[in-house]
Amino acid sequence: MTPAGRVFLIGAGPGDPALLSARGCQVLADAQVVVYDRAAEPVLRWARPDAERIAVGAAAERAVAQDAISMLLAEKARDGHTVARLKWGDPFLFDSGAKEAMFLHEQGIPFEVVPGVPLAIGATAYAGIPLTHPDAGDAVVFIRGHEDEVDSIPNVDWRALAALDGALVCWAGPRLAARILRALVDMGRPTDDAAALIYGGTRPAQRTITGTIGELLDHFGASTPGEPGLLVVGDVVRLREHVRWFDARPLFGRRIVITRSADRARELADALENLGAETLVAPTFRIGPPDDPEAVERAAASLDRFDWVVFESAVAAAHFVAAVTRGPQDLRAFGRTSICAIGPSTDDQLRASGLKPDVVLPELQVERVAAAMAAHAPVEDRSVLIVRPDHERNLVADALSARGATVTDLAAYRTDADPPDSPAAQRIYRMLLDGEVDAVTFTSPTAVRRFVGLVGDEQAADLLGTTVVATIGPVTAAAALELGIQPAVVADTYTVEGLVRALVRHFTAVPAPT
Repeated sequence: MTPAGRVFLIGAGPGDPALLSARGCQVLADAQVVVYDRAAEPVLRWARPDAERIAVGAAAERAVAQDAISMLLAEKARDGHTVARLKWGDPFLFDSGAKEAMFLHEQGIPFEVVPGVPLAIGATAYAGIPLTHPDAGDAVVFIRGHEDEVDSIPNVDWRALAALDGALVCWAGPRLAARILRALVDMGRPTDDAAALIYGGTRPAQRTITGTIGELLDHFGASTPGEPGLLVVGDVVRLREHVRWFDARPLFGRRIVITRSADRARELADALENLGAETLVAPTFRIGPPDDPEAVERAAASLDRFDWVVFESAVAAAHFVAAVTRGPQDLRAFGRTSICAIGPSTDDQLRASGLKPDVVLPELQVERVAAAMAAHAPVEDRSVLIVRPDHERNLVADALSARGATVTDLAAYRTDADPPDSPAAQRIYRMLLDGEVDAVTFTSPTAVRRFVGLVGDEQAADLLGTTVVATIGPVTAAAALELGIQPAVVADTYTVEGLVRALVRHFTAVPAPT
């Protein structure tokens, strides 16, 4: 007997994936099938990786398209699946969620509605326009709009709306928005009343135009943008200059490329996005198992024969500590071993695992590593294990061997280059070519070399010459210079936080994009 499935109608919010509710995130992470509107696509980051994903385009306008979506939901649920139906904004506010819920009810399919942040609430909050204020009227009216260009305006009492002391909010394409403003003026709304248009609400590229009704009508007449936006009319618009915050952040409107591996990119992406940037992850490389996994296990099992362990990256530290604890030992196996960490993130990773390094170096500067270790404890005639990625010759091993150490060189993981013909790589290449990238960040020499391989050895210097190149420190900057790439930003603290602060300092001195 096929187990009973269930459908969750989830409000995905207005665009910013962080606005998905805790309940929505929980349900989405468990769903086996995800059916989503195109506008809800950013929220897919919270879906389980193996979920079946079915795009159904924009919110359905035609009855036949809506019927097909409803039948699809019922079919997947009858197959025993947990189905997440992602709806842009809120499922029950000017959306087809009620139609889908009624169809599921008639079919005897269990369902649950998970409310979401409507565009009218989220976009105005991000634009710094409070929909209510004691000094700006006592009512808020949401008007059904149309994304497509249509000739007819909604069938409502425009005379009553024109006289309303409060805010009017409508999602509309440019032609419809102009007709709505004209209808309000024809019915007595003053042309000097405040109004706003919000495009791309809650997204990094959000754009807000404010003025009077008359000025917005002139805007439509002179230059009509093609995309729909949120129209707001009322005195609340005048409060924007006092409470705006989203587009006042220091990196707002900046498009920044991150060249870390996908599983390590989130930390930097979150830090940049919190300051207003739009981030793009360049698929430079993937992290995979080492060519000789047994070598890692053998080194972990015989840890007591090493006087020193040197970790060259946070990933290397995570992989090796995991190998130690997988076996019969635990962290006490490090008891007599001195530990050297290269880079603050490696230090953080080890401390998170319960290990405090004896020596921490800010970057992989070979002679400084050997000298710092020797200053802490002897390396001559000592056994040293170096745990690192597989991507290049180990110069630290050479420096320690020259000081009389017996070195075991261990590649704890592999970095595989992503193909340059991948859709993500092609998109970033085109954006660099068109001057649509504000900065490219590099957090390691490997990231520099892999990115150059991704966009092409001959083109890399020219492409990156059109944008700001930001490196996490001087060693990474030197790797860029070797390839003919001139860094404009070099962090003085060699951490993700230091790199973000350096970008803020740079762009604070540069006018923001319009």
